[in-house]
Amino acid sequence: METRPARQSYPELIEKLRRSGLALNGGYEYRDRIGREWDGVKVLDYLAGRYAHSSRDRWRERIENGEISLDGLKASPNVILKQGQQISWHRPPWEEPNAPLAFAVLHEDEDVLAVAKPSGLPTLPGGGFLDHTLLALVRRPYPEAVPIHRLGRGTSGVVLFARTQEARCILCEAMRRKEMGKVYRALATGIPPDEHFVIRARIGPMPHPLLGTIHAVNPGGKQAVTLFRVLSRRADTSVVEARIETGRPHQIRIHLAAAGHPLAGDPVYAPGGGIKEPARALPGDCGYLLHAQCIRFRHPRTGEPVEVFCSPPPPLIIDGG
Repeated sequence: METRPARQSYPELIEKLRRSGLALNGGYEYRDRIGREWDGVKVLDYLAGRYAHSSRDRWRERIENGEISLDGLKASPNVILKQGQQISWHRPPWEEPNAPLAFAVLHEDEDVLAVAKPSGLPTLPGGGFLDHTLLALVRRPYPEAVPIHRLGRGTSGVVLFARTQEARCILCEAMRRKEMGKVYRALATGIPPDEHFVIRARIGPMPHPLLGTIHAVNPGGKQAVTLFRVLSRRADTSVVEARIETGRPHQIRIHLAAAGHPLAGDPVYAPGGGIKEPARALPGDCGYLLHAQCIRFRHPRTGEPVEVFCSPPPPLIIDGG
């Protein structure tokens, strides 16, 4: 008869991980509210269908380990869900992927903080990152800081934080009203024929085998506008400046691809703005050069204009800066 090791309880698993000597984070509780579309679905079917990054067997194992709760009680795989219930995954501590764990302060006052994020460091938790994020690093010396926007993991440059609730409300409203200016610099493939061009391709969710959906060009998606200017033409790449009038996920990457000039090294987006086949890369994968060079806004307390610059990495520097 085959023998199997006894299954460990959730507290036992936590204790074992803490004693392992690995550099682990503190674990995390992911919460979700059951929507109408999942009403009447079993717990296991929901988890496997909603979060395809893990296999059905892996979700079953997590349920049996006691990592999944429903309205605060341990869940079973065949329990039927009801709209409005809260389901939680109590993820045990884990060893996070490597990332550059540093940032530089570009502007600081009692209301606003602007920092330089390196490429490879996620702005917010997600995709296996929790402590290895800009938010976690910034909140060590500035526990009150709240990000006003985010940059993709592979994107470097300026990220703006509010240090008070009032500043947060004012800056978020300025962003909603498109009163906050952002200038990016990128390395694109190919040579755009025009010095100035505008891309208006709509952006929305498209099917992805690993994540369910990711954002890409979608005729039924939301309006998006990016203004581009070619700064330098090289052998088979171009340094371009981008100014966004809307803030869709991965907008510059998608719009450059839609123009036929994807970011050099972009593992996700193909010419035309769709997803490369086979679709095995994730939006958080790095390899491209995209830099948030400047952000302009009115100070939430004084109303005075503020302009914060972050020098681009060497491959994006051209004659004159």
